[in-house]
Amino acid sequence: MWPVLMGALRSYAPYITLPFAALVGVIGYNLENWMSDKYTPYNKSIEEQRTERLLEEDKLQAAENVEKLKYKANVLNTNLSPSLS
Repeated sequence: MWPVLMGALRSYAPYITLPFAALVGVIGYNLENWMSDKYTPYNKSIEEQRTERLLEEDKLQAAENVEKLKYKANVLNTNLSPSLS
């Protein structure tokens, strides 16, 4: 009986595994949609970034428009404990 059963499973394997794989795929797809964050932050276009960079380079060419160099933010962008700052 086992050889007949195994032969039938071997010949009908795609018919057995395809619905199971489809079910697992549908469940995974819906779970990912439910759990994931679909928010994509806005980034300026490359053209806008280039235009801003060129405008800032133009400002740096004139000596009277140079801003003072001063430390504005943490270089590594990390939070330091109060004992270290």
